[in-house]
Amino acid sequence: MTLKICVAQLNFVVGDMAGNSQKIIDAARSAYAAGTRLLLTPELSICGYAAEDLFLRSSFIAACDDAVKTVARELAGLKGMAVVVGHPTGGDNRTRSVAVQSRYNAASVLREGEVVARYAKHELPNYQVFDERRYFTPGNQACVFDAGEGADKVRVGLLICEDAWFDAPARLAREAGAQLLAVINASPFHVGKGDEREQMMRLRVNDCGLPLVYAHLVGGQDEVVFEGHSFALNADGALAGRAPSFEENLFDVHAEAGHNAIVLSASTGPLRTPEADLWGALVLGVRDYIGKNGFPGVILGLSGGIDSALVLAVAVDALGKDRVRAVMMPSPYTADISWIDAREMAERLGVRYDEISIVPEFEAFKASLAQEFKGLAEDTTEENIQARIRGTLLMALSNKFGSIVLTTGNKSEMATGYCTLYGDMAGGFAVIKDLVKTTVFRMARWRNAHDPYGCGSKPIPERIITRPPSAELRPDQTDQDSLPPYEVLDAILERYMENDQDIETIVAAGFSREDVERVTRLIRVNEYKRRQAPIGIRVTHRSFGKDWRYPITSKFRA
Repeated sequence: MTLKICVAQLNFVVGDMAGNSQKIIDAARSAYAAGTRLLLTPELSICGYAAEDLFLRSSFIAACDDAVKTVARELAGLKGMAVVVGHPTGGDNRTRSVAVQSRYNAASVLREGEVVARYAKHELPNYQVFDERRYFTPGNQACVFDAGEGADKVRVGLLICEDAWFDAPARLAREAGAQLLAVINASPFHVGKGDEREQMMRLRVNDCGLPLVYAHLVGGQDEVVFEGHSFALNADGALAGRAPSFEENLFDVHAEAGHNAIVLSASTGPLRTPEADLWGALVLGVRDYIGKNGFPGVILGLSGGIDSALVLAVAVDALGKDRVRAVMMPSPYTADISWIDAREMAERLGVRYDEISIVPEFEAFKASLAQEFKGLAEDTTEENIQARIRGTLLMALSNKFGSIVLTTGNKSEMATGYCTLYGDMAGGFAVIKDLVKTTVFRMARWRNAHDPYGCGSKPIPERIITRPPSAELRPDQTDQDSLPPYEVLDAILERYMENDQDIETIVAAGFSREDVERVTRLIRVNEYKRRQAPIGIRVTHRSFGKDWRYPITSKFRA
């Protein structure tokens, strides 16, 4: 017995049923010509993942149903080829009426123009960024179908993503006669998630005694990124092969008869470091958000500081230098070294670079408010005016030329409110919104040591990395004037925000009560700012976005 399987690790666009269908059709024809007789596409490949409340529209479901029929019809001539496509199906289940048809997160098996089998996802995740119970009804039946023909026929048990994290769906498939598990997935990236998936699937094959092929989505969708990293495991849990991460790939897996079970083999890409994965996620997130939404390019404020430097490096790796514009907007408090370093970095990466002083506007604002502020000392009011002038200038350039503004704030700043509404928070996409400050420094050093996209080595001047961080909104200002050291702040943030530890637990872990209460208070009181922030790329298991749903008005303090 020999069966060639192809995983179509592809990048789909939500709502582009015609374009997504054509990608599947092209992949199937190419794979068939190379001898493939089973093609697997990712979860909800017909419509893209995740379509959110579009799933509630009957016209959307109807368009998906039509697209499945189109794919089946176009592939009817591929004799002996089975193609698995993910899609939503069913009726409107927004009411409690028992007469209303349920809606499912489904996968259909297409063969020679017909839907020969259909599976409905059993386990519907409702945590982190997932909200599938809002849209779908769980299935409860196994789906086992034939792939290949004659002596090469294999009985394949079909699962969808979360199903493979539980025992029952795989066991049902095995009891229904499955010899091989095919798992189609759309599992959002966070650092370390690829290894978690492989380990969990290893437990699954050890439990059910079947080899497994894991077909995963690749691409960026708003704030989430899917990294690909499809793979195959043999029945003993050994890795049979792994697809590249962060790129489209037709990943071939060969299945052959073994002594006790089918044996899988495939190519295996090199292991990636967490930093390489994180950089790949940031680059893919920017590239797809800009590309899928049709922006001609990006613009950002380049301050000479570490955050904007990192965002500029990501943007150039994602889009190329010709689609990136950097603007330096010095104030009366901008240090000379900030000008020098910003100019040098822009020159290293070859992007368009402009300098627009905000001094005239700042003086004009102060003059207009002089009577109102008479007798009052300058404070954060004047600092925020500077940030808001810069935001206005960037948004004006965006409006005039069509490029989207990339904001440059990090997770530590978003957590503590060390950012200005309608100032440095003004923009359309927050590239490093989910990177704490210590990670920003780590990734800057990593990027200076690596050039993964051939856009230039050592793009960030060393002084940007080594100088104390400062917003430069008053004389001799540094971030640590008003915040704990970032090593302390970020550790508290991880425990409190990402892992839900309470104040007493964090203090018991060795952090000073003063620091813990200060940081957690800042997190609480700045929720109103985060509600108004642009979306950004999710790279941790809990980001300030869909993962974080806290009230603005609350008296809870633990």
